[in-house]
Amino acid sequence: MTTQYSILFKQEHAHDDAIWTAAWGRSEKDGSETIVTGSLDDLVKVWKWCDEKLELQWTLEGHQLGVVSVDISHNGAIAASSSLDSHIRLWDLESGKQIKAMDAGPVDAWTVAFSPDSKYIATGSHLGKVNIFGVESTKKEYSLDTRGKFILSIAYSPDGKYLASGAIDGIINIFDIATGKLLHTLEGHAMPIRSLTFSPDSQLLVTASDDGYIKIYDVQHANLAGTLSGHGSWVLNVAFCPDDSHFVSSSSDKSVKVWDVASRACVNTFFDHQDQVWSVKYNGNGSKVVSAGDDRAIHIYDCPV
Repeated sequence: MTTQYSILFKQEHAHDDAIWTAAWGRSEKDGSETIVTGSLDDLVKVWKWCDEKLELQWTLEGHQLGVVSVDISHNGAIAASSSLDSHIRLWDLESGKQIKAMDAGPVDAWTVAFSPDSKYIATGSHLGKVNIFGVESTKKEYSLDTRGKFILSIAYSPDGKYLASGAIDGIINIFDIATGKLLHTLEGHAMPIRSLTFSPDSQLLVTASDDGYIKIYDVQHANLAGTLSGHGSWVLNVAFCPDDSHFVSSSSDKSVKVWDVASRACVNTFFDHQDQVWSVKYNGNGSKVVSAGDDRAIHIYDCPV
């Protein structure tokens, strides 16, 4: 039986204000699925995805201002959140307790991302630096300098070799993590890069920009492999599917789109949100997508794999 693209579940009024960020993780320990959301209401919420519905497990208080980014470690045990209060907080997803708060400096935390081995957290800064924090040490271990503008978005390649950053002026930088060297600077967009995502095989980088376009780059050669249009406004988030052949995007046009990588075509559009959609992520096997945005709702979609 093939699954059709369809909306599976809606959690209305999930937060008291706009939801800016969401992450989907799976516990290595017991296989349970967790969705973490962060909102302008200063809260991080932890939801269990079970029996095709969301149940609120924890409401995590601590941030003084809006939560702009969340990520879940690869073993599903820890969540990281960053806020306009310039703190990064680490949370134990089993107990719902804060493990640590790290001061990232004045408004110096935007996107947070766990490294593939989950030993580090990378975050962009206003000064064009990517700051790398140790999860154990909770200290800044080193920085990668783009010598550019404010970094809005960040992504590790799944093979752990590369780190990509997207800046407010549309510049994308790709670093070699082992050497700390800047490998490529990509100038394909002229407006802010809200999100970027590597393919599971680390060969492609997909970028989302306020210019309304999605671009696909060949990482090794830094070639532009495709420009995709279809959204009617800012593209706010992109996430690659674990199947290596699809990715999903969300936009200010209130839609969520699923794209086929090989054909560069949009294969499905979900128009279920009432306002701009800030965040979109796949689950571990690519059969589901979560989205969240300004309408304060969390949506789960079924995707054929």
